[in-house]
Amino acid sequence: MSDLEGLTRRLLIQQKTDEEILKRLVQEYTDFKDIDKKLAYTFAKAILTECKKSDISKVTDLFIKDLLGINKANVTVGKQGVGCRGVGDFFVHKLIANLSETKKQPFLSPTSLDDAGAVKLFDEGNYKGTDDIIIVSKMEGIHSRLSDFPFVCGFHVTRACLRDLYVKGAEPISIMIDIHLADDADVGKLFDFMAGVSTVAELSKVPITAGSTLRIGGDMVIGDRLVGGISAVGVARNKLLARRNIQVGDKILMTEGAGGGTITTTAIYSGNHNLVNETMNIKFLEACNILLKKEYLKDIRSMCDVTNGGLRGDLYEINYEAKSGVTIYEQQVRELVNPVVLELLEKVGVDYLGVSLDALLIYCPESISDQIIRDLATKNIKCAEIGYVDSSNQVNMIFEGDEKKSLLPRFRESAYTQIKQEIGEETPELKVEMEKKIEKAALEALKKRKRIIDYIKN
Repeated sequence: MSDLEGLTRRLLIQQKTDEEILKRLVQEYTDFKDIDKKLAYTFAKAILTECKKSDISKVTDLFIKDLLGINKANVTVGKQGVGCRGVGDFFVHKLIANLSETKKQPFLSPTSLDDAGAVKLFDEGNYKGTDDIIIVSKMEGIHSRLSDFPFVCGFHVTRACLRDLYVKGAEPISIMIDIHLADDADVGKLFDFMAGVSTVAELSKVPITAGSTLRIGGDMVIGDRLVGGISAVGVARNKLLARRNIQVGDKILMTEGAGGGTITTTAIYSGNHNLVNETMNIKFLEACNILLKKEYLKDIRSMCDVTNGGLRGDLYEINYEAKSGVTIYEQQVRELVNPVVLELLEKVGVDYLGVSLDALLIYCPESISDQIIRDLATKNIKCAEIGYVDSSNQVNMIFEGDEKKSLLPRFRESAYTQIKQEIGEETPELKVEMEKKIEKAALEALKKRKRIIDYIKN
């Protein structure tokens, strides 16, 4: 995929001549499209003209300049590891959560860093008799490396989205789709993605209710990339299984995991295509469906999924919100990972504790832990106790031989493809300096929000 607008602006900053820019754009066009150079030149000239005319550096109206301008952090998302489900990503998401805060407070807000968000229906209007109804919502982005494999892309993003509703104790009632394709993507790619989405919708009995289909960047981006996401809405009653409910002494159970989009990506890009089928199941959703119907649901403190930061990252985030610590037994965790998937990860050198396993974590009192394990076993879903909650404020893991180690998330999730391994998981030397710049940019965005609100109100 080629972002022609971004490329043009970059070349203008580098003070390239018009002819140099046009030549480069023509090359991009002829690489991606079956058109002659004359037509490519016409397109290129239009792009260059638009980029020059839309340049705000010459705008004199200070309000418009403020409105359209960006308070840059001068730190790229790649450098900071945004989206890579490690310490760098967690740092940025805490700032994003702060930006989401308004005077109207939800029941479960983004600042909780939980799997989903929620509002009480009674708080949203004059809905008599709805004091106990909680509306839970979730937005899930697709796995970026599955663009060329749209069916499994659609399948895994939809399953992951519903997963995050279920773990809060909500029954999903609606699936919505936002899908963007670059200009040269085959229309069949859209249909294959939709088939993957609707496969999960059919199996889970949750209807698709709305959606949006657009091109990435309109005419300014060429190529065949697919990006977007799935959102879903669910309903819970009386109680939300939020991380803040967790108590010291709770047992931690985990179900079997074979992974989703991340494991699929690992298999495909390591040339082990035949292992993708290991991820094609809805056992996680089935496990949640069982638990949501049980009388002891009221006694379960919280449920979470082992997602893209892996167990290493998730436990760190959960501890932060629950203000507690955990002790985990590594051997019990290992035994719950699909053996074929575990063998794949070890073969390609990926730490299984740092990637999504599509496993369910259940925090509950000891009094119901054995019953939960037995109930899931009746549906052939493996589940076992992997540890307990303590007051250490740390993730402590006990390995074979009773060796106890403090488990910390890395700057990025486990590198599960070759390019990620080349980039590495290490913390950048300038981490503190980068964080200061990012915090400043977030603060400036908050100030800008206030300025625009005041302008509109007045």
